[in-house]
Amino acid sequence: MTYWALNAIFLAVIVVVAVLARRRLRWPAVGITLAILLVMTAVFDNIMISVGLVAYNESLISGAFIGVAPLEDFAYTLAAVIGLPSLWVLLERRPRA
Repeated sequence: MTYWALNAIFLAVIVVVAVLARRRLRWPAVGITLAILLVMTAVFDNIMISVGLVAYNESLISGAFIGVAPLEDFAYTLAAVIGLPSLWVLLERRPRA
């Protein structure tokens, strides 16, 4: 299974959760957070890969890179930034009437 195939499973779940929460999410805040964390992911993933802390099976990646970080690595940031706030609004307690 390639990294994109694995990402597709997680991202499909995130899409469903985000669609359910779409009206209650603060999308501008999600967008700003996503931009910041994608930059941080690019910086720190490149550092971790460059020093040999993380390695990828070359046959399982797409070959598209940002620096030395494979593009697939950014899907986890996307999933976290959209998935966690979506779950938060869907699972929040509502006052009892």
